[in-house]
Amino acid sequence: MESDDAEIYRASSARSSIRVNSSNIWRTDPGEFFSQSSHREDDEGALIQWAAIEKLPTYRRITRGILKDEEGPPREIDVKNLGFFEKRNLVERLLKVAEEDNEKLLFKLRKRIDRVGLELPTIEVRFEHLNVHAEAHVGGRALPTLINFTVNFVEGILNDLHILPSRKKPMQILSDASGIIKPGRLTLLLGPPSSGKTSLLLALAGKLDTDLKVSGRVTYNGHGMDEFVPQRTSAYISQYDLHMGELTVRETLAFSARCQGVGTLYEMLAELSRREKEANIKPDPDIDIFMKAASLEGQEASVVTDYVLKILGLEICADAMVGDEMVRGISGGQKKRVTTGEMLVGPARVLLMDEISTGLDSSTTFQIVNSIRQSIHILQGTSVISLLQPAPETYDLFDDIILLSDGQIVYQGPRECVLEFFEHMGFKCPERKGVADFLQEVTSRKDQKQYWAKKDEPYSYVQVKEFAEAFKSFHVGQKLGDKLAVPFDKAKGHPAALTTKKYGVSKKELLKACTSREYLLMKRNSFIYIFKLSQLTLMALITMTLFLRTEMPKKTLEDGGIFMGALFFTLIMIMFNGYSEIALSIMKLPVFYKQRDFLFFPAWAYALPTWFLKIPVTIVEVAAWVFLTYYVIGYEPDAGRLFKQYLLLLCVNQMSAALFRFIGGIGRNIIVANTFGSFALLTVLVLGGFILSRDDIKKWWIWGFWMSPMMYGQNALAVNEFLGKRWRQIPSNSNETLGVQVLKSRGMFPEAHWYWLGLGATLGFFVVFQFLYTLALTYLNPFGKPQAIITEETLAERIAVKTGELVELSSSGDITSNEKGNEVRRSASSTSMATGVGSITDAGQNRKRGMVLPFEPLSIAFDEIRYSVDMPQEMKDQGIPEDRLELLKGISGAFRPGVLTALMGVSGAGKTTLMDVLAGRKTGGYIEGRITISGYPKKQETFARISGYCEQTDIHSPHVTVYESLQYSAWLRLPAEVDSAAKKMFVDEVMELVELTPLKGALVGLPGVNGLSTEQRKRLTIAVELVANPSIIFMDEPTSGLDARAAAIVMRTVRNTVDTGRTVVCTIHQPSIDIFDAFDEVRNLSHV
Repeated sequence: MESDDAEIYRASSARSSIRVNSSNIWRTDPGEFFSQSSHREDDEGALIQWAAIEKLPTYRRITRGILKDEEGPPREIDVKNLGFFEKRNLVERLLKVAEEDNEKLLFKLRKRIDRVGLELPTIEVRFEHLNVHAEAHVGGRALPTLINFTVNFVEGILNDLHILPSRKKPMQILSDASGIIKPGRLTLLLGPPSSGKTSLLLALAGKLDTDLKVSGRVTYNGHGMDEFVPQRTSAYISQYDLHMGELTVRETLAFSARCQGVGTLYEMLAELSRREKEANIKPDPDIDIFMKAASLEGQEASVVTDYVLKILGLEICADAMVGDEMVRGISGGQKKRVTTGEMLVGPARVLLMDEISTGLDSSTTFQIVNSIRQSIHILQGTSVISLLQPAPETYDLFDDIILLSDGQIVYQGPRECVLEFFEHMGFKCPERKGVADFLQEVTSRKDQKQYWAKKDEPYSYVQVKEFAEAFKSFHVGQKLGDKLAVPFDKAKGHPAALTTKKYGVSKKELLKACTSREYLLMKRNSFIYIFKLSQLTLMALITMTLFLRTEMPKKTLEDGGIFMGALFFTLIMIMFNGYSEIALSIMKLPVFYKQRDFLFFPAWAYALPTWFLKIPVTIVEVAAWVFLTYYVIGYEPDAGRLFKQYLLLLCVNQMSAALFRFIGGIGRNIIVANTFGSFALLTVLVLGGFILSRDDIKKWWIWGFWMSPMMYGQNALAVNEFLGKRWRQIPSNSNETLGVQVLKSRGMFPEAHWYWLGLGATLGFFVVFQFLYTLALTYLNPFGKPQAIITEETLAERIAVKTGELVELSSSGDITSNEKGNEVRRSASSTSMATGVGSITDAGQNRKRGMVLPFEPLSIAFDEIRYSVDMPQEMKDQGIPEDRLELLKGISGAFRPGVLTALMGVSGAGKTTLMDVLAGRKTGGYIEGRITISGYPKKQETFARISGYCEQTDIHSPHVTVYESLQYSAWLRLPAEVDSAAKKMFVDEVMELVELTPLKGALVGLPGVNGLSTEQRKRLTIAVELVANPSIIFMDEPTSGLDARAAAIVMRTVRNTVDTGRTVVCTIHQPSIDIFDAFDEVRNLSHV
């Protein structure tokens, strides 16, 4: 079986894999042997039950187990029929306290595997000489103006023809990065902003954008990325949270587990069961059922889902909506854990986790990382985790450190040796400084000097390149180089380690999973369908009064024209009824693209349920229209023609829904899609044969007539009506029936077979549009591709880091060296960039800024604040008798001007809830207590004018610049008596206050796509509130999602704001020592 080329095991279905020799996959380590178990005596009933299970064939044996109930004797069950509460109780027994019992559970699993000599698959990830390049527009050329678009378009064509060289500036994202990620060791990825951490993780996951220029090699167990499916072998956990807001946390994780499948766990369990039977070993019943339940695919709710909910601390909100911008849901920290859990429920052996601690408090982050560490150590997984501001206790959980700076690997090796390396380079970590914070700052030009330890030698800036070169000669770097010089022996790789199957489960299971989710989403969005039905019914009632049969004779051509108009209006209403599919399709696309790229399911499995689950809705909607209007309007009183009209309109409705889904799929943006949708409607209406008859359409437009689906529907409807008995009278001046004359007068085809031709054509258009929609989902990527956009200052800073010289950019964008004059250009910012207590607190004491417009300092006091909401029905179903759920329980306190106050506490303690109540942002629930502003009772109408609220999520218009965002906010929110000159001056001072002046002309952009970084967006959020000149400012987690250095910049901004005399309150997570010391007062909230 094993050759030098060692083929990777191709995972087969559960049943077929048992037919082959499982020992070919799950091999025994040399020297290992089976041992007789010396388990304690169980009760006689359980032994008899187990003996009966042992006699079963392999397939049936691994689906049967002995379940211990809290009450009653153990009983034999079919694991496939394990109920929801049974699964939950099983996990509760195994993990009474997640922090303490997870390691015990994993040790039990590993012990069971080890004692029969099974070898777990392991993966070693190597990356060698990895280089990633991009080209970027600089400064104003990056703004999406009409002139820039035209120039860029023309330049792009000339560049492709090699007539004109590209004017984009080259950007090095990763430079000659090499390293090894070992199994069984937890690796921490650190680096300052824009160091290339995300790009490295994407490269290891095989998910880099195709527009980037990539060289070098990434291998798993010696195999190149083209030899297996990296998207299923590894799990990349993004720093951006994209979820269906209408699903609950449990449903989100359960869907992910259902799509990803169980990998080769089923085959391993089959071999494990066989060996235990041969060795007469009886496993622990709970462990046995847990492993068997976890190895069965196709379950709507897997036991693994309950396990992951428990270790991530999400069981408290498992049945709560995830939520989004429009749907109230879980907190930001909980949403981040859902993003992590979504991938943890899968079978991937390599975890690549990008900033998973955003919005989490230190204790929760420690618990999650510790659980991952236990899994990696015990089950020999492979993991790289990128963290921002890791607390010292979290940092100590890691075995290895990778430090990236400016795209180069400065250090990779054991955590214990990292400080030794930097001390060798002349830099020492202060005692009161977290090691992780020190590592992210020591390579920065602005922060490096404070850590210089060789006082007898003059300090000079040590470039990143020098650190990288020095590491290669350091003993850790030498060992790494020696290991990389020896290729990985493919023969040693476990055949089950790498996955070559594209999807985790069968096509049938994927379709069932997508169908179940789509049905859930339709239920949760039932208001949309009820509203559409109500709208159609109301329009039907109006139409009935407009085309009333008593006023509708059938004697002349003019009478026929009125009936033709009624049919046309019917067709329009049915067509327009499908227009909402544009918004419904685009709304779900971001999550679809993420899950498609992770190979959760193919596009067709997603597209099909969006069609056939809407059929019952279409049947009801069309029935409401047809059966209300048909006889009232006075159409042909023939039941056959009634149902033929009904059938045709069903097809038209399905066709229009498919058309607008297709437009949404190719537009991918609501503005673009609505533009296309309006144009499509206009085209099919004008060329449909009623507004312009066939005879009136010009020859060069006649192809549009034949391509319009409206034409076939209109002709079929007309033929169905005007060939009826009531239209068969022959006028005195003609030898044709009145109905045929009406049809011919409008350029319609009068033959009876045109009904069936129109019906078939409508169905054909439906199939074509649905097929094109599926193709669009399969091959198109999100609208607005990620593109590199950098400001002139950022480019200058990058060059300064690389060359050691400080540079300026002229107005034309040319780079010039400026070693002396640079101090003038950056004096305000460079001296204050160094982190530490002094840098945050002293910066604001030197000068009072942002005082161009006067404001009155105000305090806010609150006494016995209580906030409660109606008890959720889910909790009532669990036996909780109370009618209300109390979230805030008698909280009192005060916030004063010029005093920076921190609200701290674990996730879910009520920090954001308290701020929302004080700020008057809670629109539901029950609020009790007293709130005063400088001694006066708070009135929300006036309080909104003197307060500002910076949300945790940075929501900005992406297509404007920083200065335009602030201008817009100031012009709308400042009083009318403030003149334009004062407003502009105030905006300029606020920009200086929050250190956004260098980014004045930068495009805001979209998170993760283009524009500002996370830290810059956070400062912009603060600035947008400051330009309203508030006296009291609430800030929800202003340092969330930032590394220590970026958080220090934001906190300096906050400190500057406080020093103007304003009252500022912040919720805070995972503060470093420097950030914590920046606060004047702390209020700690906790669960009761």
